[in-house]
Amino acid sequence: MTPSAQHPDDDAHRGPAVLVISVERAVVAWSTGATRLMRRSADEALGRSFDHMLDEIGIFDPEGPPDVYRVRGPHSPPLDVLRQEIALDGWTHKVVLLTPVQRAEEIRWGTALYRSLFEQNRIGVVLRDTDLLVLKTNESAWKEFLPVRSSLPDVLGPEEGRSAERPLRAVLETGVPQTMQDQPVRYLNRPGIARSLSVSALRLRDEAAHPLGVAVLLTDATDQWLAHQRLRLRHTATKNLGQSLDLTRTAEEVVDLLVPAFGHITSVDLASEVLEGNEPPTSSPESLRLRRIAVRAAGGTWPAALLPRGTTAPPLHGVPGLMRRLRQGSAFVVGRESLERLLSGTSLVPLVVPDDGRWLAVAPMVGRHMLLGVITLWRTDGDEEFTREDTDLLTEIATYAALSLDNARRYLREHDAAVELQRRLLPQGSLRTTTMETAGIYRPSGGEAEVGGDWFDAIALPSLRVALVIGDVTGHGLSSAVLMGQLRAAVQTLAQLEIPADEIMFRLDELVSRLASEMPADQRDTVGATCLIILFDPVAEQCTVVSAGHMPPLVTSQEGETRVIPVRPDPPLGVSGGPFEAVTFALRPGSRLALYTDGLLGGKSSARDVDEAIGHLADRLAESGDLTGVPLEHICRGLLGDWPAAADDAALLLARSRSLPADTVVSWEFAAASTSVAKARHEVQRQLDRWGFTDLVFATEIIVSELVTNAVRYAGGPIVLRLIRDTVLICEVSDPSNTQPRLRRARETDEGGRGLFLVAQLSTRWGSRYGENGKTIWAEQEITVP
Repeated sequence: MTPSAQHPDDDAHRGPAVLVISVERAVVAWSTGATRLMRRSADEALGRSFDHMLDEIGIFDPEGPPDVYRVRGPHSPPLDVLRQEIALDGWTHKVVLLTPVQRAEEIRWGTALYRSLFEQNRIGVVLRDTDLLVLKTNESAWKEFLPVRSSLPDVLGPEEGRSAERPLRAVLETGVPQTMQDQPVRYLNRPGIARSLSVSALRLRDEAAHPLGVAVLLTDATDQWLAHQRLRLRHTATKNLGQSLDLTRTAEEVVDLLVPAFGHITSVDLASEVLEGNEPPTSSPESLRLRRIAVRAAGGTWPAALLPRGTTAPPLHGVPGLMRRLRQGSAFVVGRESLERLLSGTSLVPLVVPDDGRWLAVAPMVGRHMLLGVITLWRTDGDEEFTREDTDLLTEIATYAALSLDNARRYLREHDAAVELQRRLLPQGSLRTTTMETAGIYRPSGGEAEVGGDWFDAIALPSLRVALVIGDVTGHGLSSAVLMGQLRAAVQTLAQLEIPADEIMFRLDELVSRLASEMPADQRDTVGATCLIILFDPVAEQCTVVSAGHMPPLVTSQEGETRVIPVRPDPPLGVSGGPFEAVTFALRPGSRLALYTDGLLGGKSSARDVDEAIGHLADRLAESGDLTGVPLEHICRGLLGDWPAAADDAALLLARSRSLPADTVVSWEFAAASTSVAKARHEVQRQLDRWGFTDLVFATEIIVSELVTNAVRYAGGPIVLRLIRDTVLICEVSDPSNTQPRLRRARETDEGGRGLFLVAQLSTRWGSRYGENGKTIWAEQEITVP
């Protein structure tokens, strides 16, 4: 089968046929194309009249286009052919071009299309060869960026250029066109200009279907791209700003948002008052002192000459024009030259103007009519100027930032107040007495300076006794700190009344229940606490412990063995309303007590997990070194500092018992007889002489006489008299009665009632406490050190 038979209209798309005719119009030259197009061989055509040949093979239509003939062939469909005769200068012969009409139309329209594409400047046209080098572009703007024989890596940089070449190579290899693909570009010869192009590309072929290159059509979609960038920036600002209540973190979020997406050099400066949680000055904003909190440069390194992070800028009172613009609350743009003129009378120019800075956008951060700070954003040499759309967006971002910063400022103020309240409510945790030393440490949740409700206390009581208390109030925040302070004050008051530990806990339970009842109904469940109280009696070398839902204490002996004190875990405060059970255990001198909150247990909930966590803590206590040689503060810091941060607060109170020096405590027992008063005075006198306290004999004898007399008269026996020598002299008289002694002022005619009054006058303080088998009245006197 011949090619013509395969493709009947192939001839219509072929190029023109060429022949030459003489002055007599005889054919003198006949090309191969003429043979194919006119269906005549060279032998048949040469020497013959060209016009007679046309009459034989073609029909001229007088009403059709001029010089168009329809050529008939025996084995092929008719073909319309355009005849053109061209006279050449200095030559009598003429050249005749015979072109299929359809091909001529293609050439005509193709030429018109080519001319139109390369004459217009709205659509960029780039012809690239098979190596993707530029052959031709259509207008000077594109030629500036795409010079002839340049490649994309030459104008965009190696990495970005190779990325942009990949889809063009795919078009060249596959012939599949690329249509309207977005391509952000930044040319090397104009690095400050960012554009977004919509790129379409198709493969070019010759008549033999061999690839010639790629035609690329470019449209500038920068405006739409910038609008999309602004929309995305706005969305990111509304989503991310304000997630943190930390002033510095919020400022860092602002600079991260703006660079490099919106500019090249940016900073956030805040009023120094804002950093302290206070309101900036509104009556005289010219006195505003701005401190640089966050900076960022597109190159990664902050310019050395500019005001660095953490420093305070000089005052702005010398730039009233600038202050007026800031107080208006909207972002504005200043060119480099204008800014230098504005700041010419100050020392600010080298601190705020970068070497390559060209355009500065300034956005005041105004919250609740207060100027909290300023965002500054520079675009450098070669960059495009900020547009109105840019400043509108920057104003929005500054508004979001101001709202977040004001919230963070107010949180900081309230937080600092709560922390200060908690700090004042918490004890130092350090107590030093003859019989005990203590140390405590507190760590807020997560290692942050947050306000919690964990607390502890060590209270020195009369007769060398000590009360150790630890508790954990439900929740966090100011309300928890307030409840913690109320409980601590109540414990100190109740402990000084020397009532038993179980009764102290019962009174605390009533207090929490009453405070909960005063809360709104939906908040009553948030009021609660756990608590542990230990009363230590060094003379008896024993402790009494009561727990209200709290972790059991740990005791470490001098040998390093740590054990858990089994206490009954009564319900937390404010829950049971019932009595609490006290447990007594021995505490040898040199032993160490550990009271802790559940934050040290890592948030364990199941009983098994809690037991394992307590066992782990016991092991750590046993490994904490020489019990007598290591300060308790070091042990506390070591235990809590190495402990993993938890979601709950953690508190630890350590207490080390000490032995009483020899011959420090003496006691006697007397019957409930009148002769016992004299015997008691005699024993006291002898003992005070041994101790060298002869100056206290007179007052002590009177105190002992009054207390023993009252016991003989109103309580019965046995009567126990005990003297304790410490930094004060303590005199105790115990009897089996639970009658409360009362101090009253006797009238002149009364024969009695002056005993306790004398005791109060001769002692620095006095009081009474109750046990299971009666009461003890005690009195203290100061010891004069020679």
